[in-house]
Amino acid sequence: MVFLMTMLIDADHLLASPIFNPCRCSIGFHVLHSYLAIIVYALMLAHSKLRIVAIGLLMHIATDYIDCLFSNFNGK
Repeated sequence: MVFLMTMLIDADHLLASPIFNPCRCSIGFHVLHSYLAIIVYALMLAHSKLRIVAIGLLMHIATDYIDCLFSNFNGK
C-alpha cells in the first residue's frame, strides 16, 4: 500500500503544460522529480520510519529514469 501511495509523486505533472508529453523526461523537469527532491528521498533512507517511503519514491524515480533513457534512445 505504501508503494502504491508513492505514485502520488506524479501529482506534480498537473502543474506542467501540457500535463503529459511523451517526449519529456520527468527527471529534472517536475518539482517532485527534481534533483533536490531526489537527494531528499535518498536522505530519507537514514530515518527508519521513512525508509519504506523513501524506497518507494526512489524506485519511482528509477523507473522514470529508465523511461527517459528509452525515450532518448528512440530519438524522441
